[in-house]
Amino acid sequence: MTTPVASEAIAQPKQETTPTDSYLMGLLQQSQQQSVVKGEIATLLENLRQQGADIVEKSSIPTKNDEDWRFSDLSELLKLDFNLAGKEKVSSHILEEFLLPEAAQTRLVFVNGIYSPELSDLSALTLGVYAGNLAALDKLQKDKILKYLGQQQGANEVFTALNTSGLADGAVIWVNPNVVVEQPIHLLFLTATCDTPTFSQPRTIIVAERDSSLQVIENYGVIGDENSDRPYFTNAVTEIWLEENARLNHNRIQRKSGYGFHIGKSAISQERYSHYTCNEINFGGQFYRHNLEVSQTGEETETNLNGLITIGNQQLADTHSLVSLTKPYGRVEQLHKCIVDDRARAVFNGKIIVPQKAQLTNASQLNRNLLLSPKARVNTKPELQITADNVKCAHGATVSQLEADELFYLRSRGLSESDARYLLIDAFAAEILQRIPIKSLRHRLTQCVACQTTIN
Repeated sequence: MTTPVASEAIAQPKQETTPTDSYLMGLLQQSQQQSVVKGEIATLLENLRQQGADIVEKSSIPTKNDEDWRFSDLSELLKLDFNLAGKEKVSSHILEEFLLPEAAQTRLVFVNGIYSPELSDLSALTLGVYAGNLAALDKLQKDKILKYLGQQQGANEVFTALNTSGLADGAVIWVNPNVVVEQPIHLLFLTATCDTPTFSQPRTIIVAERDSSLQVIENYGVIGDENSDRPYFTNAVTEIWLEENARLNHNRIQRKSGYGFHIGKSAISQERYSHYTCNEINFGGQFYRHNLEVSQTGEETETNLNGLITIGNQQLADTHSLVSLTKPYGRVEQLHKCIVDDRARAVFNGKIIVPQKAQLTNASQLNRNLLLSPKARVNTKPELQITADNVKCAHGATVSQLEADELFYLRSRGLSESDARYLLIDAFAAEILQRIPIKSLRHRLTQCVACQTTIN
């Protein structure tokens, strides 16, 4: 980000606009064309949009010269002129491949980032829970949303600010104190591609008040042929607030087409005694980047991060995670796995920060990678930054291939080479997939692993 000069006494020469700055300005102008929802929430959204636009105007698109982006090449994205996706009417039968029995009546659907009430079904929603869009919040919630919306860490990051600059509506899940939500809530974000490149900017905010508990499925999919060469760009932001002793199991699923670009931010704030689990599953796309940022603001807070990336062809998948601890007795466990085939590249950069105040912390981080071809690549950088002197912390990374001895053993038992390969790959992925608590989702994702490894 370019820092503006504070002094007004010295005249500064006018800076020339770089090509990437011009590109960013084009996205900003497109973003601001989105109409804000009407009603009392409109003023709040307009103020936030302007704050986001101000940040974008002072920023530039990251390049490989930026440390956090040195393996994430955005050159293919910059070749395309994206237009803001508009409202699309989608027939209900399109949903069949995305529906989950456990959440059939607790479902919110957004098409191109725009709420679709006719495709949503909230008839089985628990009392004490709001699930809907920003425009339908009651007056009390509209007043309280000021405390949460756009207030998470990382708001100054360029793509997060770009999303805020076009904030017109969004998905909201709000759980009242002491409410336990038995059924998972399904947030389904669909992209309807067209002949010209389009982009959308979904926004989600989840507030779990004290002593509440819920499960959320945040699902990104594309309507139509997954092998389509129609380019599109999804720039998603999710803000999560867990109050004292709240629990959230967050399942973030991304399965897009071969020419899709997906950049996502998940920012989570945890108060004391809260429990947060993220199961991140990604099945490809031309470019995928997820910035996962967790802030433990209270003592005895628990964070569990599980990730599975399966990519092939020339796809790139980049996961950057950051867990910041600020109080004693924090717990962090992270396991991130990548299955990489063909000429694809996976990137993992996980950072856990344990300052002096975070004594008696227990943190572990492991990145395991499976390369299925000689030209597959992985860049891994697990990090621990510790200044506390009474902690238990460990981190590590492994990169391996399918073992010839294991393949030989399975083939000697009558399996074909392809079946033997899949069995080993399935076992590698199962450690993550088995942590997903929703049975139908777990089964469907297991099938997706089989499909991905067969195609790749």
